[in-house]
Amino acid sequence: MAVTPDLVVLRALGLGDLLTGVPALRALAREVPGRRLLLTPQALAPIAEPLGYEVLDLHGVRNVPHALPAEAAGTALAVNLHGRGPESHAVLADLHPRRLLAFACDGHDGPAWEEDEHEVARWCRLLASAGIDADPVDLAIEAPATEPPPGTRGATIVHPGAASQARCWPAERWARVIAAERSAGRRVVVTGGADERVRARWIAATSGLGDADVLAGRTSVSELAAAIAVAGRVVCGDTGVAHLATALGTPSVVLFGPTSPAHWGPPADRAIHQVLWAGRTGDPHANRPDPGLLAIGEDDVLQALGRLPVDGASDFRPIPTHVG
Repeated sequence: MAVTPDLVVLRALGLGDLLTGVPALRALAREVPGRRLLLTPQALAPIAEPLGYEVLDLHGVRNVPHALPAEAAGTALAVNLHGRGPESHAVLADLHPRRLLAFACDGHDGPAWEEDEHEVARWCRLLASAGIDADPVDLAIEAPATEPPPGTRGATIVHPGAASQARCWPAERWARVIAAERSAGRRVVVTGGADERVRARWIAATSGLGDADVLAGRTSVSELAAAIAVAGRVVCGDTGVAHLATALGTPSVVLFGPTSPAHWGPPADRAIHQVLWAGRTGDPHANRPDPGLLAIGEDDVLQALGRLPVDGASDFRPIPTHVG
C-alpha cells in the first residue's frame, strides 16, 4: 500500500518550465520531509528525481480526469507551480489536500498574480507568501551520469527549434551561423525534438554538416542534458535548452523574440549567458517567426558568440545585449 504523500506539486509543463521551477522545488523539498510527488511529464523524471521528487506522469491540466492516482490524494500540502488557475487549482483541489498553496483565483486565498515578473521569481514569491524561503538564483542542477552523445564534448550545440513558430529563427540563418562556427574551427552538433529532425537535417546539410552531427530526435532528456553539460557553448532560441545551459553552467547565446528575457531569460549578471532581444514583445504562440526575433541578425549572433568565455575563462563582465 502506497504511503500518503507529504507534498504534491503540480508543474505539468515542459523542460524549460521545470527548470525555472528548480529554486521553488528545491525549497519545498527542504521544507517538507517525507514523500514528495511531482505531477509533470515522465520524460522529465531525470531532472525531477535528483531534486527529491517522485514523478507522476501528467501533461497539462486541461481535460485531466478527476480521478488522479489515488496515491496522490490526501496530501498534507499541495502546491500549484503550474499557473494562476482555475484549471490547475482544480487538479490539486481534487486531491483533497489538507492545505493548498496557490495564487489567488476564484475564491482561493493567495498572493496576487503579476504579469510583469520573471518566471523564476514568481514561484519563489508564492512560497515566500507561506514563509518558505526560496533563492531565485539557486538554478544549478548536477549533470546526469548518462554518457554524453559522441562528438558533443567541447562542441558548439545549436538548437534551432522551439515550441512555437513565433520563437523559431529562420533555418537559413542558423545554417550560416553554423558555417561560421565551423570556419572558426569548432565542431558543431544540432539538437532538437523528433518533430524537428527534418528541419535540423536541412540546416546541417546546408551548413556542411553530416547526418551524424544531427542529434535531433535521437536523445532523451538525460542524454540532451549530458550533451549540454560537456559542450563548449550553446546557441538557441527561447526554449528549454537555454534553461539547461543556465542550469548546467554552459556558456550560451539565447535569441529572444516575442517574450522578454526579463520574464524568461538567464540571470542578468552571468556573463557566460549572452541574451539577444530587439526590445519588443509579441504573440509567443503565433504561427510565424516574431518580427522582433527576425530583427536579430546573423552578425548579432556571431558577435555574441565572440563575447563568450573561452576554455573556462570566467573574467568576463555581464554584457546584456539588445539589438534593433
